[in-house]
Amino acid sequence: MSEAARIADQLRRAFDGNAWHGDSVFEILKGVAAAQAAAHPIKKAHSIWELVLHIAAWDGAVLRRLGGAAVELSDAENFPPVTDASEAAWRAALAEVRRVHEKLIAAVAALPDSRLDQTVPGKKGAHYTFYYMLHGVVQHELYHAGQIALLKKM
Repeated sequence: MSEAARIADQLRRAFDGNAWHGDSVFEILKGVAAAQAAAHPIKKAHSIWELVLHIAAWDGAVLRRLGGAAVELSDAENFPPVTDASEAAWRAALAEVRRVHEKLIAAVAALPDSRLDQTVPGKKGAHYTFYYMLHGVVQHELYHAGQIALLKKM
């Protein structure tokens, strides 16, 4: 198995399950309704819904960077606002994060290992490699999974 395929597997596990650490993002999101997802039980903290949109935004940014684009997210792109708190909108948000994540997994799995040591295009400040970025996106999802797990208990 190539290193890129191993990273793609870690992305899949972090999101869908069978991860070493415990529950994945989607396992934690199971049973969360729109009202709970939109709630702000901690003052000045993001809601579950905002975190889901944030994960989708960064999966999309990483996907575009893999395609060669120099991507920087604005504040509004980084944490998109929840504009419709209906159940239908929540289901659409979950479907969108899954769609983007599956595209990211496919792109990483198809990546030649030789690209892993290349520098990510257009990054401001310190530059880093695709290898570093891809491991970072796994860490990013798990970090927010922990936040979502805590918010879900409130």
